[in-house]
Amino acid sequence: MNTAKFSLIAIAIGAAVLAFAHWFKVDYLYFASYTILQFIVLATAWNILGGYCGYVNFGSAAFFAMGAYSSVFMHKFYPLPIPVLIVIGAIVSGIAGFGMGYLTLRLRGSFFAIATLALAVVLQTLVVNWDYVGGSRGAYILRPESLEFAGITINYIEYLFALMLALAVIALVTARVIERSQLGFGFATIRDDELAAEACGVPTLRLKLIATTLSGAFMGMAGAPFPYYIGYLQPSSAFGLEYAVNSIAMPMIGGTTSWVGPLVGAILLGSAQQYATVTISSAVNLLIVGLMLVGFVIIAPNGLIGLVQERLRARRKP
Repeated sequence: MNTAKFSLIAIAIGAAVLAFAHWFKVDYLYFASYTILQFIVLATAWNILGGYCGYVNFGSAAFFAMGAYSSVFMHKFYPLPIPVLIVIGAIVSGIAGFGMGYLTLRLRGSFFAIATLALAVVLQTLVVNWDYVGGSRGAYILRPESLEFAGITINYIEYLFALMLALAVIALVTARVIERSQLGFGFATIRDDELAAEACGVPTLRLKLIATTLSGAFMGMAGAPFPYYIGYLQPSSAFGLEYAVNSIAMPMIGGTTSWVGPLVGAILLGSAQQYATVTISSAVNLLIVGLMLVGFVIIAPNGLIGLVQERLRARRKP
């Protein structure tokens, strides 16, 4: 299936999901689905660097928070429509991703992972001491109850849901295009054996910089609408541990070598967390992540997609 057909199918599925949610007219469905879609974007963004290139990034929350706080900054400086804020968040986080990559990608393995974690700590310290965006007190974002579009009144949470749905489609299409392109093959050589790839003339540093930039940009895009979704943004919510943990766990549960893996992992884990939030408490979300991650590492170390592929190969053997 070529990219154009896949894009059309993805858009059609997205439109069907939007129509299905609109038919129910339950606000919580929008809130819960927004969170799952947000994690689809984050997991897909993490997988571009962590899955395709094999570089584990613990700083996902930092890029997400940069997108969120860029929206807070613009809201106070010069309010703009959310689609424009998403572009600004992508630019800010993409530049930060490029800078982080340039400074840290000469490190490998656990040293790189620790460096990305340090980035999140440094950025959170800067935000806590930056009073213009609320500092440690946080910042309130007043959003309208509804939005007029082409003479039609739309509930604002429905508008945010539609935006995040569009971002999820864009992220998945981009990941699929990368996976099937020469860029994706270059990423795979880095993941399999970076030293051998360098010896063969593969421009590994350039490819890794592209991966960190794209990954950071998509995480910033996911974070840009977040202040309008939550209404009150503080450092502990923007730099929350759940963003760093979920963005890693979801691709690992689904499978890191394919664009389908983050999608499957985000839907499974995100739905389980939303169900637990309603029935028990949001405090058990990280416990669910830990239990599911341990279980899938034992049962399916290559993720659900890898497990399915192994079973299919086994059936094909005579």
